[in-house]
Amino acid sequence: MFRKIRNTIKSYKLSNFNFRLLIYVISITVIGILCIGSATEGENFQTKQIVGMALGLIAILVLSFISYKLIFKFYWAIYLVTCTLLLLVLAVGTVNKGAKRWINLGFTEFQPSEITKIFLIIFIATYLYKRRETLDTFKTLGGAVLFLGAPMVLILAQPDLSTTIVIAVTMAAILFLSGINHKIVTAVIVIAIPVFCIFGYFVVQPDTGKKILSEYQYNRIVGFFQDDNETAKKIRYQQENSLLAIGSGGLTGKGLYNNTVTSVKNGKLLSESHTDFIFTIVGEELGFVGAAAVILLLFMIVLECFITGSRAPTFSGKLFCFGFGVLIAIQSFVNIAVATFLLPNTGVTLPFVSYGLTSLLSMYIGVGIVLNIGLQRTKARV
Repeated sequence: MFRKIRNTIKSYKLSNFNFRLLIYVISITVIGILCIGSATEGENFQTKQIVGMALGLIAILVLSFISYKLIFKFYWAIYLVTCTLLLLVLAVGTVNKGAKRWINLGFTEFQPSEITKIFLIIFIATYLYKRRETLDTFKTLGGAVLFLGAPMVLILAQPDLSTTIVIAVTMAAILFLSGINHKIVTAVIVIAIPVFCIFGYFVVQPDTGKKILSEYQYNRIVGFFQDDNETAKKIRYQQENSLLAIGSGGLTGKGLYNNTVTSVKNGKLLSESHTDFIFTIVGEELGFVGAAAVILLLFMIVLECFITGSRAPTFSGKLFCFGFGVLIAIQSFVNIAVATFLLPNTGVTLPFVSYGLTSLLSMYIGVGIVLNIGLQRTKARV
């Protein structure tokens, strides 16, 4: 096996290595580290994020030169590890703000739902590749839904509705991009739209909504639409402050580590400013220029993933690149939409920017695999 790995590495051409993608990822991570440090002065979050970036770069280096085909061969083992980690969270996980999403490792906390995003993309890409000849059959599609549904139910039980939705949309996009019959896609959409509308109607009703969702989930959704009660005002308080902070940043912002009295950050008017609301810090302290730079870098990372996918040597490589790009795009959109008060408050991080070792490492693992797929782009399709 080691000889095969060595021969594979020798076949790589440095000219095929996507340095652009790596530069985009490093640049946006550095912006995130600076903003995390500004948002948490006197704490060690910035140092931990730097360590996370260093570990992530090592992961990229290793994964860039280990053939993704070798990794994808173990897709069932990866799936079982995913489910085991999610079960461990429910059994021995630590509780924070009413949610059990982390496993305490002593020196840090590990959040399995973050790495699950990458593992499930690997699984579904390989699962569909192995069954590409029977892609439109009920057995293949039903199996995909069943196997994907199990880990999503475990994540929903933590509870983590926002991550479940992000994963579900990403997996749906991969299924669509796999080339399944358009009639099946049309039928699913026709059925899904009325079901979603009916579900949404019951969710916002006090009698049924609190039974379907956890109390904090129900309050976040209802609070986004209602402005005639105190509970709703408290729920929207962070987002309103976030919008105010971004707007006050102007063109170039107030500057990192500023002592401005009118700063929302300095006034401690935002909780989770280094994680879920990191885009607020970007907007307030780096202004429109900084916020636009972050959005542009995210867009370029997604674009590079799609370009690499279009040149991938295998169907599974193509689906992974497309799926990873969709994941970054959806998660970025949701995070920024929450920070700018366009969506109800959710606990989704901004890829490469928000604080979180598991989140950052997971994204870097995904980038490493995409880079490896790009290195093999000249090979014949198999």
